[in-house]
Order: sequence, then structure tokens, then C-alpha cells
Amino acid sequence: MKYNVLTAGAVALLMSTVAASAQDCRVGISMNTLAAPYFAAQEASARAAAEEAGCTVRSADAQGDMVKQIGDIEDMATAGINILIVNARDAQGLVPAVNVAAAAGIHVVAIDSALDPSANYITLIQSSNQANGELVGDWLAKELDGAPARIALLSGDQGNPVGRDRRLGVLRGLMDAMITGYGHADVEVLGQGWGAWSTEGGLTAMEDLLTAHPDINVVLGENDSMVLGAREALRAAGRLDGVLLVAAADGQKEAYDLIRTGEYGVTGLNNPNQIANMAVKVGLQALNGELPADIGKLTYTAPAAITKDNVDDYYDEKSLF
Repeated sequence: MKYNVLTAGAVALLMSTVAASAQDCRVGISMNTLAAPYFAAQEASARAAAEEAGCTVRSADAQGDMVKQIGDIEDMATAGINILIVNARDAQGLVPAVNVAAAAGIHVVAIDSALDPSANYITLIQSSNQANGELVGDWLAKELDGAPARIALLSGDQGNPVGRDRRLGVLRGLMDAMITGYGHADVEVLGQGWGAWSTEGGLTAMEDLLTAHPDINVVLGENDSMVLGAREALRAAGRLDGVLLVAAADGQKEAYDLIRTGEYGVTGLNNPNQIANMAVKVGLQALNGELPADIGKLTYTAPAAITKDNVDDYYDEKSLF
């Protein structure tokens, strides 16, 4: 599969060179859910970018229901949108709705969540879970400095490919950096808890893991929210000292605040605002006949591990997330 990686400079160029025709631009934003701050920020950023370009905007929250999301897309198509930004509830289940929209002349851009490549969309814009994870794992190996890793793993939900890619990316980076830098890799995942991507879920899962495993020295979560919940469980148990807090992805403001003060180790860059803005710009390029001929079905944002050394470069106090 062809894919692109957009650097910060390329993103800036993309955003500065695309102009919309206000009278022709009608954007639909179909979100799987707005219940989580990450997705709320993504929708708000896409809406703001489209409105700034002079477009009219319709937005729908599927509330985690695939059937509702299919209906949302159909309703927006009937209303006359010509750009569709879609964060899919189900990679396979939304293919027919997306293909019908594309057949009607709507330019479809997928964001964040996987959509099967057989669907007729321009590109899927997301962060690289593998690249981010490997950078996070590399940081963790250096922070441990040859000491063994005794990991409590917090995962979102069973069978989720995003969560799988995130945890494997970190573990791959950790193992490789340990072997390369120290000649051995002493890594043990003591247990896996399922936190449903939420702060509350992370807290509950961590409470169970702490009971079973008193020698945890790393908490690895597939997103910041679960790690933030785990931190509360550690604090309540008097176990914060000596435990590194590591997230494979997101860049939530609360995590950034703790990274600044040294109370949270690292998180991978998964900026909802950047992804949403890029999606709108790609849609506008397609609408205006300016889409690059070599654009692939997958476009990655540039990866980064956010630590105390660089957190101020990424912190945005205006972001909802």
C-alpha cells in the first residue's frame, strides 16, 4: 500500500496553498463518537478549518453506532455535501456507505480510525502507531538505563487493531533499544488490563494489576487517558515513586502538564487538531482539482515522542484535548 508521511513543513505548505470556493464547498463531518475529548477536539478542529475556508459544515455524532453512522453519511449526502470527513466506527461496515457517497461525486477523506482500503476514499490520515511507539520505546529503554522493565500494560478493548499496533510499537522499540544499547533485553509484561480507553477504566484496571503485581516499575498505556487513571490508582496506593508512566499515543493536555513537571514520562504524538486540519485541506484540494497525483491511500503525520525536553513545542492551551 502506498502511504505518505507529511513533515511539519509539508503540513504548513499544504495549509497555506489551498484555497476554497466558498459557494461550492459543503463539508460533512461524520464522527464515530464525540464522547471522548480527543474526538471532540478532532470534530471542532475540522469544523473550524472548513468554516475558515468559507465552507458550510454539517456534523454528526454516530454515538458509537455503525448503523447510525451509515444513516448520518446518507443524510449528509442527500443534503448536498461535496466533501466528507469520516472517522469510521467500523473499517468494513462503512465501506458501502462511503462508496455510495464517492459515486455521487463526494470527495471522501478518512481520519484516525481505519477504513478498509477497498473503500473509495482519497486517503486515510492518522499518526503512525508503529513509528510513535518505537520512539516511545526507545525513550523508555534509555530512561531505564539497563534496568529491567516490569510492565503493567493498559489496553483499550480486545481485538482493537489500533491498540495492538500501539503496544507492539512500544515493545518493539523498547526491545531493540535495549539490545542495541545494553546488549540484552530484560522485559516482562506482568499483566494486561482493559481500560476501555478512559481515565476511569485505567484507574480500575491499574488497581487490579497493583494487587497482583507489587514489582511494577513501568505503566504502559495505549493512550494517555488510561495512564492518567492509572496514575490516580498508583497515588492512592502510595506507589507513584519508582514507576515510569508511558503512553503509546495521544498527547492529552493533562499528560503534557505532568510531563512538564517530570511526573509523567512520555507520550506519542497523535494530535487530533493536526489530523483534522489536514483532512479538510486534502478535501479542498480534491474539490478544487489540485490533489497531488501521487497521494497514497494512507497519510501519516510526522511521529514524535513527547518528553520534558520538547513538550513546550507541542503544547496548545487552546486545544480541547
